[in-house]
Amino acid sequence: MSFYKVLIANRGEIACRIIRSAQDLGYATVAVFSDADADAPHVHLADQAVRIGPALAAESYLSIDALLDAARKTGADAVHPGYGFLSENADFAQACLDAGLVFIGPPPAAMRAMGDKAQAKRSMLAAGVPCAPGYLGDAQDDATLTAEAGRLGFPLLVKAVAGGGGRGMRRVDALPELAAALESARREAHNAFGDGTLMLERLIERGRHIEVQVFADAHGHVVHMGERDCTAQRRRQKVIEEAPSPVVAADLRDALGRDAVAAARAVGYCGAGTVEFMLDTEGRHYFLEMNTRLQVEHPVTELVTGLDLVAWQLRVAAGEPLPLAQADIRHSGHAIEVRLYAEDPYAGFTPQTGTVLHWRPPQPLPVGVRLDSGIAEGSTVSPWYDPLLAKVIAHGRDRDEAIRRLRAALARMPLLGLRHNGGFLRDLLDHPAFREARMHTAMLDQWLSDGEPLLQRPMPGDVAWCVAAAALVRRLGSGWRPNSVAAFDLTLRCDEQTQALRVHSLATGELHLMLGGALHVLRHVSVTDDVVSYELNSIKHRLDVAWSGFELYITMAAGSFVFSEMSPFPQTDAVLDASLARAPVAGRVSRVQVAVGDVVLAGQPMVCVEAMKMDMWLTARAPGRVRSLHTAMGEQVVLAAVLVELDLDDPKAP
Repeated sequence: MSFYKVLIANRGEIACRIIRSAQDLGYATVAVFSDADADAPHVHLADQAVRIGPALAAESYLSIDALLDAARKTGADAVHPGYGFLSENADFAQACLDAGLVFIGPPPAAMRAMGDKAQAKRSMLAAGVPCAPGYLGDAQDDATLTAEAGRLGFPLLVKAVAGGGGRGMRRVDALPELAAALESARREAHNAFGDGTLMLERLIERGRHIEVQVFADAHGHVVHMGERDCTAQRRRQKVIEEAPSPVVAADLRDALGRDAVAAARAVGYCGAGTVEFMLDTEGRHYFLEMNTRLQVEHPVTELVTGLDLVAWQLRVAAGEPLPLAQADIRHSGHAIEVRLYAEDPYAGFTPQTGTVLHWRPPQPLPVGVRLDSGIAEGSTVSPWYDPLLAKVIAHGRDRDEAIRRLRAALARMPLLGLRHNGGFLRDLLDHPAFREARMHTAMLDQWLSDGEPLLQRPMPGDVAWCVAAAALVRRLGSGWRPNSVAAFDLTLRCDEQTQALRVHSLATGELHLMLGGALHVLRHVSVTDDVVSYELNSIKHRLDVAWSGFELYITMAAGSFVFSEMSPFPQTDAVLDASLARAPVAGRVSRVQVAVGDVVLAGQPMVCVEAMKMDMWLTARAPGRVRSLHTAMGEQVVLAAVLVELDLDDPKAP
């Protein structure tokens, strides 16, 4: 099973991470890219790169024919699927083998055994691995599922049997919610995985999500590398992961490892895999599923074990035995990973698009800090793929040190140009629920509903307003204000907030700024394309900034704000016109629930746009009648495109 050139059938940070380990072991590497990724970092990092199609994943990263053709063109003799896309697709694994390629992953039979979640649970029950009560039957009609739901009781989960990542999964708290949950879960599962088959599972409330890294070779050896705690989630998408779990004691750790190894043996596993469990409030664990691939959060295991899991994958795929026996795997300290997403946590975690204007992580990285990134300055974040931009991971002697290092690292890696969750992550690391290990898997979603302050958009303080004003004055200079004007009024906007300042520029170079009746004196103000430095109250400060036209992006405490001067002339804002219903995000239209002539009520869902693995509904902001429809199922739309026009004057007219 020797091979010499590895094609990475993926993109972004995971493609970069695999390329580095493969090159370290002496393998040549091939990247693949869609039109949307032609200038992405992974393309430049590999030894060769091949275009595989347009931006649409179905015609590029999900095209088995295109990937196999890329391998043929470049002479690649092995394929690493990364995670996501085709990584758990048994047909792709088999196609690679049929083409004479080494597939760096488990055998297709093991993928099929664990890919069907219902069949996987049957196998686990037979192997003695504890599972939560549920319905795993072949009958998929609503009547059967409704009857089984009544037998199980509520709350419960409706789950797609295929795929992963939270797709095709719905929580149901009462019987009246079931029909809608079945319909939406089926549709999402079919769109994501081509299989709308569902199962039911008793929901373990206030549970913690614990997973165990396993590794197996073709010689019958199976080991585990300890557990990871992935409890901090929103909409069943992981936000923070850590190893070891702060709530798992030694005896439970042994039981989890034992059951994870039994799960891998039950399906003849080979390679890297993750067995996922739910831990209830009594400390009992239940099998959820097995991910037959490398996980996004694998770096925390690497940091506490000192092992390179991708290198292990390559060695096992080459036919070598596992490098270590179970007794030789050691753990040291604590590691925590956060996922830096292009999303707005203060607007329901909605996906964001845009251009990366500023991204300059420190080199070298601070002690104990690791960065897995798939972006660079100038990168365009599109709606075509998952919103994960980078992973920041910190290792410490204990959990407190890991948290401290991670908080500091986030503050030292400003990302400017689009909204992201960096500031939210830093604040979440400080939240008592996380610090005290009191989180459960539904907590972030509950915070969304309850209006938790952590999820309320932070607004800039007085100092930020003054620094933004000073930067705008210095940056735009005499072309912005006449030289003869030493004092003037300035009104700035940041999001929906505005502030009026009185600016007085002294001959000494000082700037006196009056804001809300308070005087702020800034000295030694220096402004460049990417840095603002100043002195305030005898303390010198340096902030990373970026400019886009007359907009100033400024970073503070891992978060960022965008400032601009408000025009003194009144302007009409077409975006606020309730008669024009605009796309809430750039993406693909997955549902259209209105037609021309329909009467709609305020708040009524009209069009669903799918972007970055999320469904975003466009709702009517006022009652009216649909005058015209400018989209259809399957169409790609850009952010703020007008999709529906309404007549608002007489919504009840016949």
